[in-house]
Amino acid sequence: MKRLPRLLVILSVMVVALAISPRVFAANCGETSGVKERYACVEDDADKNDVSKTDVDETPVSERFVTLDLPEDTLFGRRWYGRLADNANVYASPSRSAPIVRNVGDGYLFATVNSWADNEAGETWYEINYNEYVAAEDISLVDVSEFQGVKLTEQPVRPFGWVVVRDVYPSTEPDGEPDESLEQLQRYDFIEIYETVRGEEDWLWYNIGDGRWVKQTNLSVVDADPRPEGVGEDEFWTEVDLFEQTFAAYEGDQMVYATLISSGLNRWPTREGLFQVEEENRFLEYKMSGAEGRPDYYFLEDIPYIMYFDMFNGIALHGTYWHDRFGYKHSHGCVNMTIKDAEWTFKWSAEAPNDLWVWVHTSDPAKHLEQ
Repeated sequence: MKRLPRLLVILSVMVVALAISPRVFAANCGETSGVKERYACVEDDADKNDVSKTDVDETPVSERFVTLDLPEDTLFGRRWYGRLADNANVYASPSRSAPIVRNVGDGYLFATVNSWADNEAGETWYEINYNEYVAAEDISLVDVSEFQGVKLTEQPVRPFGWVVVRDVYPSTEPDGEPDESLEQLQRYDFIEIYETVRGEEDWLWYNIGDGRWVKQTNLSVVDADPRPEGVGEDEFWTEVDLFEQTFAAYEGDQMVYATLISSGLNRWPTREGLFQVEEENRFLEYKMSGAEGRPDYYFLEDIPYIMYFDMFNGIALHGTYWHDRFGYKHSHGCVNMTIKDAEWTFKWSAEAPNDLWVWVHTSDPAKHLEQ
């Protein structure tokens, strides 16, 4: 059997991870050495951009919001994952004539892939555990999300966020038609918000600079919030916003990181409240499963960077390899993060002076009208 060289695949994935990153739209955002994003900047004319003249003098966005490099010990790009077909057989060796170890049943089933190879008959087989193989037609390799949030070097002066729809053209005024003469915004583009107004149908419209307006349904927005009651002034805490589907990390009153998440679907909502991640409820990698015997049965191997906070319901912050729907509800109750974001949170919180606080709440976007 000829095995694919694992090192080459790892290197290829890591190159792609470094090459693909969201663009950033904000005022006065010129390129900065060491930051990976492409910037589509607005002009420096403050009157034309509908922003104050003091905004033009602030630190460039590329220095305020930083995309971090992956650490040397990252799990990202060093694991392969695959979705198993319903009722797939698992064999003791890469051949259908080999003994059947088990049948996986049906549901939302994912496995870690150790390696893959062609057998003497030219069939491709995947090893999912020691001496456990599935045929190529019974597994689909997963494209893991490349998205990553931002490290903040100073407290944000205005709301910011990301485009969460696939493609959208901005408008030149609130309630205006999309203007195709403007550059199209793409999913995961980073933006800052300079003004908020309420439109005719009660939707909010956001001014993202350079005379461009975007309807709130196209964005997920982050804004700094005060510490919840009970969180100490020097403690580490996180905010999960169920309305915006965003996550922010704080050290005391200082926001230090922000990103997109996917919380529980309406059928399995993520419970609101103030929780803590205790040390014994942190796991580098572990499986999760639930709803066995029901249509929503799931089995997910080797979920990375797990931080359980709502132990009553078995709800955690964790890395997610099986979807790229960040910015929308998509989970069975847990807070899904990209692997890169969960890794940062896991390592950052390990250095906290306290058990990490997790504040889950639903924000009111109308607050931006008052800013």
